Amino acid sequence: MTRKNLFKTFIAGILLVSLAGTTACKGCSVVSDQSGETATSEETTKAAETQAPETQAPETQAAETQAPADEVTIKLGIYPQEGSDEELFALHDGYIAQLTVDNPNIKIEKAPYTYAVDTFVPLAESGNCPTVFETWYTEPKKLISGKYIRDITDILNERGWLDKMNPSVRKLLSDENGRVYGVPRDGYVLGLMVNVDMFKAAGLVDENGVPKYPATWDELAQDAKLIKDATGQAGFCLLAHDLGAGWHFSNIAWSFGAKLVTCNDDGTYTYHLDSDEAVAAMEFVKSLKWDYDVLTDDPLAEHWDTGFENIAAGTAAMYIAANDAVNQPVEKGLNIDGFGLGAMPAGPAGAYGLSAATFYAFSADATDEQVNAALDYLVLMGKSPIATEAVKAGILDAAKQNNEAGIPVIRSVSGWNSPEIEAAETEAIQKFGNVNEALYSSYFDFIKNGNIKAEESGHTSTMYGELTVVIQEVLTNRDADVAALMKTANENCQSDFPLWTERLNFD
Repeated sequence: MTRKNLFKTFIAGILLVSLAGTTACKGCSVVSDQSGETATSEETTKAAETQAPETQAPETQAAETQAPADEVTIKLGIYPQEGSDEELFALHDGYIAQLTVDNPNIKIEKAPYTYAVDTFVPLAESGNCPTVFETWYTEPKKLISGKYIRDITDILNERGWLDKMNPSVRKLLSDENGRVYGVPRDGYVLGLMVNVDMFKAAGLVDENGVPKYPATWDELAQDAKLIKDATGQAGFCLLAHDLGAGWHFSNIAWSFGAKLVTCNDDGTYTYHLDSDEAVAAMEFVKSLKWDYDVLTDDPLAEHWDTGFENIAAGTAAMYIAANDAVNQPVEKGLNIDGFGLGAMPAGPAGAYGLSAATFYAFSADATDEQVNAALDYLVLMGKSPIATEAVKAGILDAAKQNNEAGIPVIRSVSGWNSPEIEAAETEAIQKFGNVNEALYSSYFDFIKNGNIKAEESGHTSTMYGELTVVIQEVLTNRDADVAALMKTANENCQSDFPLWTERLNFD
């Protein structure tokens, strides 16, 4: 299996099942690689778009901002790619018809574009960048510094959207002066999934039977030991099979104060995998095997899917996961009340949850009128803080579908803090809710108030690969020199050493 296909296999399993409907691994890419290799799952993205709230037929209503009389043409980079499902084309053609009927001066040029590191800069520099397009949360800083996308702060403020953007997301989409360069589409945040019965067996629940989620990584290790002593099963499932290991590890590293990559002004990257903080985080990972002995029998066999299998089977009590995967334990046989999702544990520097998501950016050449027309289009799609009747109907329908499928009906992870959307979700949960919300309150409190961080920039898949090499070594060799291994991994990342695929055990 090639490096690119390998990571596609890993990512393709990451599905979001939330109140907003079933959505794909957020951001269409969990990883952006400066070599031009991008881990994507187009099929799951298509499935997402056909089931999300915007799949409701847009109702007749005026666009939020009335466009001026002069003709305004927008190049719609978010129009479906050739080969997409017919339903998706019909959906967007309906949006186009609605927008242009309400605003006859607006002309839509279908210009489908899938963002890629190796194609975007030539596209933008040739003046062919779409008015609006999607890209990932790893990209804003480089696109802003390169002046490839435009500042839309004042337009968002005029619309009343600016203060509704989640502060963590707003920070990701802003420059050093706080000016905003995009709007969020959707996303997920990693937290801690637990098996409720295993927590009960170890006495780690409150008077209502709700798990006491570990607040720190040290508590996680101690709780995992109590659970193993009580059940004979693993307290924690740690990924060590593929690039998922590096993906999960970054959350632990951040909590120990590590900054894994610096984006330099000249467009290059400096890696810090050998910092004291990153080494300390890897030492903690090593301790889970050799000091606490709380991992599954063969961590090198654990990948994204087997983590949920362990939670469902009761062979592991804890696993790093997100709102995008609450369908997984149910589909693997676990009762809907048999698991919950809590906040990511904290390290010495606090708790950090990785958010990989997609946002809408706008060409640096776009006029105010073009940006407003594109934002009106997003309103019709339901990708704004505006709770249109179509969006509210979509939220209710998605909740009903999840309820009927036996999937937890929980809140979505949105880039907006919108009282209108939250009210619609509350109504849907009141009508179709099927789980104890206390099982998820820790997670959603964390999203609202915690440290949400985008994936590291740079050659991200190479970094994940190098980190996975180290993780595999420290879990199989009790005498492994963590500092030396991290130094080698850092040197390999800095030179974009290509042979990590040959040194990883993927068998």
